[in-house]
Amino acid sequence: MIAAVIIFWFCVWAVAHSYVVYPLLLQLKIFVKGKREYSSFNTNDDLPTVSILMAAYNEELVIGQKIRSIFKTNYPLHKIELWVGSDNSTDSTNQIVQDLCGEFPEIQFVNFENRQGKILIINKLSERANGEILLFTDANVMFEDDTLFETLKYFKDEKVGLVDTHMKNYGLKKDGISIQEKSYISREVFVKHLESDAFGTMIGPFGGCYAVRKELFEKVPSNYLVDDFFVCMNVLSAGKAAINNINALVYEDVSNILSIEFARKIRIAAGDFQNLNYFKKLLWPPYRPLAFCFLSHKVMRWFGPFFLLGALISNSVLIQGSEFYKLLFLLQLIVTILPFIDFILKKFHLHIVFLRFITHFYTMNLSLLIGFIKSIKGVKSNVWKPTRRLQE
Repeated sequence: MIAAVIIFWFCVWAVAHSYVVYPLLLQLKIFVKGKREYSSFNTNDDLPTVSILMAAYNEELVIGQKIRSIFKTNYPLHKIELWVGSDNSTDSTNQIVQDLCGEFPEIQFVNFENRQGKILIINKLSERANGEILLFTDANVMFEDDTLFETLKYFKDEKVGLVDTHMKNYGLKKDGISIQEKSYISREVFVKHLESDAFGTMIGPFGGCYAVRKELFEKVPSNYLVDDFFVCMNVLSAGKAAINNINALVYEDVSNILSIEFARKIRIAAGDFQNLNYFKKLLWPPYRPLAFCFLSHKVMRWFGPFFLLGALISNSVLIQGSEFYKLLFLLQLIVTILPFIDFILKKFHLHIVFLRFITHFYTMNLSLLIGFIKSIKGVKSNVWKPTRRLQE
């Protein structure tokens, strides 16, 4: 019984620590010690050259708007080059980009005739890039006029190796998971910004748009599924800061269809565990800020499904003769059943936001569990099909 008590409360603590306690500890650290400061460029400084790298596969719905958003910028155009790699697109993506090459001579277009996968395309484009800074972005992520400047200005500070943007979402709908997904992303932005201010150890950027010093970029293994995390952790391994700039705004249409987002999260989860195996050495010694942030923000969250199962199973052992643990067990069962209730209500076009948050949470943890199993089996290919754009 003592073992069951220890397991139960450890599992409860682990989930609470990653989602609630850890951000509070970061805020406390900033309150007591102050936030880290980084020197930055002014608009009239000699700004660094930047190579924007974008892999695209069948992005005809968004790629024209995306390219125009890049060049509607206050950043000096002679400091910019855009490399677009088409992964053997079969729609009108190639034609759209080629037409825009005449309008924007800064575009360098490469059509890969065989499917490569995003990571291989980015690796190959990085070899051709001439900029001091590499900026990676997705076709559906739109820029503001000052996105480039805000993303790149902190590279004046030699301590800074990687800068992430502030992802904002549009296209919210009550009938799907877009509200819940936006809330999750906003929370992640908040935590990443706290990590930046506290230690300069932001644990993974949003892959939709981030920048890294070219000399710090290491090619991602061809079978890896989460390239942005790999790039970021290598920067942190080199002793450089990875930070989030809350003022570098980009916009993305948020996922709304649960089944599509579930499949995407499984893929990401499998890639997370690939990265954990590669970077597990960074978890020791545990008292370092990098190890603390990596463990608290990512590793404990990735093992969330095991903690949830551990809490439920150990709680079932403890209900013998204990009204307190019987109540806790009942509460766990009720919360576990809520996603099924939400599913039934959805069939009748009833959408309760609170229930959908529970569904989103459990779906995310189920995807982590499946992703863990997939990573154990091994990942042979990273060739991808992009998430459906402009979901209804």
